[in-house]
Amino acid sequence: MIFKNSWALWFLLLLIPIIIWYIKKWKVASPSLGVSSVASLSSYKASFRVILMHLEFALKLAALATLIIALARPQVHDSMHSSSIEGTDIVLALDISSSMLATDLQPNRIDAAKEVASKFVTQRPNDNIGFVAFSGESLSLMPLTNDKAALVNAIHNAKTGALNDGTAIGDGLVSSINRLVAGQAKSKSIILLTDGTNNAGEVAPATAAQIAKQKGIRIYSIGVGTNGVINITDPYGFSTTTMETKIDEDALKDLALSTGGKYFRATDSRTLRAVFEEIDALEKSKINVDNFTHVDENYMLWAWIAFGCFLTAIVLRYTVLRRIP
Repeated sequence: MIFKNSWALWFLLLLIPIIIWYIKKWKVASPSLGVSSVASLSSYKASFRVILMHLEFALKLAALATLIIALARPQVHDSMHSSSIEGTDIVLALDISSSMLATDLQPNRIDAAKEVASKFVTQRPNDNIGFVAFSGESLSLMPLTNDKAALVNAIHNAKTGALNDGTAIGDGLVSSINRLVAGQAKSKSIILLTDGTNNAGEVAPATAAQIAKQKGIRIYSIGVGTNGVINITDPYGFSTTTMETKIDEDALKDLALSTGGKYFRATDSRTLRAVFEEIDALEKSKINVDNFTHVDENYMLWAWIAFGCFLTAIVLRYTVLRRIP
């Protein structure tokens, strides 16, 4: 509840001097009689009429207070208004192949990527974001959504070994495009995180990039990790193997540049965080949102309470508390 004329509430301070005046007046107006002892009068209680006189004053005071509140015009708002916010449609395409378990990023490539991606998601409250995981094949794990908690949960639950091993970058991009074409935002983009070279799948990355360009979708590609021989520790920490990886930077650059996006290289966790911060700054789009406000005026309730209190006080004054001249 808010008050349209909140300044009127200051008049409630007038009740304080009125109460002080009434107390002083009552003390002065009370009759007194000098006696040697009040022991014989101790069993007598105040007249019921005295209590009603105080009640009459309290009712008049309540009438004045509620009248002031009514003048302040209390309102209940279903607040909705027209505004311009920054929002876009984004799909995160994450490589979950076995090489993403390499420990050149701490604790490993996939966990470092998931941590930074989750933070990126929570910092963009106005965007619809989807999530696609890929290795030897692709799987759409989350459609475009504004439910950030569900999205972060899906990112954290993505594990290596859930799909056939390999690196099907083209298939991951196509799955991402299929999610984005249903989006309503004017700005659409894919954030692609991978640590390898396309070696699986049915769609070539260049073909997927051409489709994305036709649909007006930008690709931000991120090469994760270092080239060369890397250590890979299984998720349970029981065994460590070595393998050689090489990021196809030329292909990732072409994917990004052909769609109006940008290529990034993240060789450590700090650089990866910086990459997402830069993408966060780049990928902004203005969206006009119509928010409607519904207002319910509640002053009449207070006005009726004021009228009821004042009427009751008048009835008491001219009936039970009627004075004979």
